[in-house]
Parts: sequence; C-alpha cells; structure tokens
Amino acid sequence: MSQHFLLTAPIAVPLAFVALTALLWRMPALQRAASLAGSLVLLAAALALLAATADGTILATQFGSWRAPFGISFVADRLAAAMVLITAILAVVVSVYQLKDGETSGQAMFHPLYHGLLLGVAGAFLTGDLFNLYVWFEVMLISSFGLLVLGGTREQLDAGVKYVTLNLVMTTIFLVSVALLYGATGTLNMADLAQKVPLIENTGLVSTLALMFFLAFGSKAALFPLFFWLPASYHTASTPVLAIFAALLTKVGVYAIVRSFTLIFPMDGALGWVIALVAGLTMITGVLGAASHFDVRKILSFHIISQIGYMLAGVAIATPLALAGAVFYIVHHIIVKANLFLIGGIIKRRAGSYDLKRVGGLHRSAPLLAILFCVPALSLAGLPPLSGFWAKFLVIKPGLDAGHVYLAATALLVGVLTLYSMLKIWNEAFWKDHPEGGQRAVPPQPTGWSHYLPIVALSLITLAIGLNPEPFADFSMQAAGQLSDSSGYVNAVLGNDHAPD
Repeated sequence: MSQHFLLTAPIAVPLAFVALTALLWRMPALQRAASLAGSLVLLAAALALLAATADGTILATQFGSWRAPFGISFVADRLAAAMVLITAILAVVVSVYQLKDGETSGQAMFHPLYHGLLLGVAGAFLTGDLFNLYVWFEVMLISSFGLLVLGGTREQLDAGVKYVTLNLVMTTIFLVSVALLYGATGTLNMADLAQKVPLIENTGLVSTLALMFFLAFGSKAALFPLFFWLPASYHTASTPVLAIFAALLTKVGVYAIVRSFTLIFPMDGALGWVIALVAGLTMITGVLGAASHFDVRKILSFHIISQIGYMLAGVAIATPLALAGAVFYIVHHIIVKANLFLIGGIIKRRAGSYDLKRVGGLHRSAPLLAILFCVPALSLAGLPPLSGFWAKFLVIKPGLDAGHVYLAATALLVGVLTLYSMLKIWNEAFWKDHPEGGQRAVPPQPTGWSHYLPIVALSLITLAIGLNPEPFADFSMQAAGQLSDSSGYVNAVLGNDHAPD
C-alpha cells in the first residue's frame, strides 16, 4: 500500500462514517451497527499503519501536489502510528459498549459526533504542520462539546460552557503563538521548523514562544494550574462519552507537548525545570482532588490529571529512557483509564448511583465486576506485575539517574495516594454492605455482554503489558529514539537534501 493511502485512511474512515451515521439517524439499530463497523475499519487502517512503521520507517505525504514545506504534510513515525492504533482500539471498545447502552440510546447525533471526535484525534496525531494541528484541535473541540451537552440537562450545559470557554481562550493563545512563530521563521511545517528555530538569534523570543505553546498545549492536557475545566465537566457526560474523553482528549495535548519539545523547541535547562515543576504540581493536585471526593466519576477525573503529570515528567527529564517512559505511560494510561470509567458506568447501572456513600455490596451482587475492577485499579496505582508498575518504573528510574530526585519522590508518593483512592472505591462500592441493607434506591439496570466484553478486553491488554513488558518497552525505546533524533523525521518530510547534519 502507498504511503499516501496509509496516512489518509485513518482520516478518511471516520470522515466517511460521520456522513454515514448522520444519514442513518432515523434507524438507531442500523446506526449503531454502522458506528461499530466504522470503528473496526479504523482499527484495520491503524494496524496497517503500525505495520508499515514498525521497522523504523517514517511515512510522510504531502497533499495538493505541493512539496514540503509548502504543502499540507501528514507524517507517521512509531509514536504517531501507536497513538492512532490505540485510538482505534478505544473506538472499537466504546462502540461495543454503546450497542445496548441506555445513556446514548435515542441520541441520533451521538454517532456522527463520536466519529467526528475520532477524526480530530487521528488528524492531530498525523499532522506535520502546526496550523493544521490547530484545525484538528478545532474539530475535536466542536465534536467533544456536542457530545458533552448531548443530553441537554442543565448540568451538562453548565459543564459545556466551562469546557468550551477555557478551550477557546487557550486555542486563541495557540493561534497567536502560531502566528508569531510563522513571523519569525516563515514556515509552520514541523520538520522545517526543526531546522529554522535553532537559527533564530533572539533566544528570548524562542523561549517566550516555547512557553506560549506549552501553555496552550498544557491546557489541552489539563496540566496545573489549567486543569479545572476537566473535573468541572467530565462527570456530567454519559459513560461511553466519558470513557473516550478520559482516554484520548488530554493525551492529544500531551502528544503535542512531546512532539513540539523534542522536534521544534530546545529543552534548555530553565525550560526543563519549569516543565518538571509543573509535572510535580500536576501529580499532587490531581491525586489530592481524587482523595477528597466520593463520586466515582470525580475521583477518576482527578486521577486523569495526576497521571498526566507522570507523562510530563518524562518530557522534563528528556533522556531517551525518560521519553520511552512517557510513551509507555501514555499507552498504559489510555487503556486503564477508559476501563475504569466503563466499570464506573456498570457500578451506576448495578447500584443506581455514582456516590460511594449510597452504594455497596457489589462484591456479592456483581463478583465478576469486582474482579475486573482490581486489574485497572491496581495498575493505575502502579502495583506489580501490572502495566502501571512498568510505566512508573520507566519514568522514576531515569528521574533518579538525571538528578530529579524530588520529581521521583513525588511520583512515588502520588502512587501511594492513588492506591488509597482505588481502595476507597473498592471498600465503599464493593466490600461494605449497601447502606440501605441491600435495597437499591433505584432498580438495577440490565447489563449484558456488550458492557462486560470491552472491560474484559481492556483488562487482558493491561495484563498482557504487565506480564510481558519487554516488547512494549522495546517499542517505546525505539519510538523515543526517533523523538531524540529528529534527522529521520526531517528527512522523511523534506527529503535527503534537507536532512540536518
């Protein structure tokens, strides 16, 4: 298959199914089936892309018969291909879950918006141009806002306003940063910027631009202190929407930070320490927020924030092993976090509430769910031999090696507090008796194979990564090697005559 086809298929597939599911809005059953089919086709396209880049090949294509840096570039290295694949896996998982989900039934716009979100996420991972990254952010923002307010409740509309307001402000800052960078370099192609930014004599301008981009991307990733939109909005969404939001939206911001600060902006000492400080504060504020709540959705939402800090720590340390840890952590966290929110949805269906003070006894009424909860919960806390242990190890070890002792100590402390939060959910929802003596406030909603199959699949992936981490660690090291050495990326986009010395 040609490079052009491999790079455009992950974009063309969700775009086609946005249109198809919109046409089927009067036929709910057929619409749900078409949505699942679209996710499966996206998975096939993502597998083909990963297979083409697994040997270290970096694929690049330009649209409109314009040579880079003038044309619109799409690029896929190991990291981008892996992110597209994990997006497709989550697309299939959530599509299966929503087949019989009462929260999205009757909402005909769910499926077009859902594939619109996948379109924006895949485009952000594959674009090789900063302005087009802005465009894909806008596609994501429109789709995610629509999904967030789909129920039309007062709570959802209030959360949607908070969500979209901060995102629009930060998107404006991003656009201003793009304009300033274009004025300084005359290009927005990332490969071209990798060569031209180091030539800017005004180092103060470069540092200012780097901080502006970090601010814009950090808001998308829910970093300290710009994280408040996430716990204020995520808990109002339906379970399928919440799972895909938790898994992917903040990771696009993290991906943009990783790509920008390994390819475009130099990680000098001062900038590295700023990012390390933000990483530590993000971990602490997120885990303390989780510890203070008794709503399952809010606990898990705050844990998204704290875990983003681990990924950012790998970027701040900036050694090849630390970058490999960041890549490994992103993949691990996407799987685990989506799984926990899907389990939270079943807790609500079985017990009638997300409030831990109003539920209990699920280890007797839903023993399979109790077992399945332990896998992602203990993995999130970093207990061996699950995937979270290796992810934390690959971040903490290079931190100690590079002298970031306080960052490594913070990561260890946050891991302990994460375990506390997971044990709180276990004790309250599963182990203790129901506060009403076994009587539910609301009759339990039915659960079936379409609810449990995605959770089982994600749990098996978590176990596979934890019990056999070598292939995943090797892949992460290879992806980090491509991030550390930009010559391959630049050569793939611009050609051999533009490759840096």
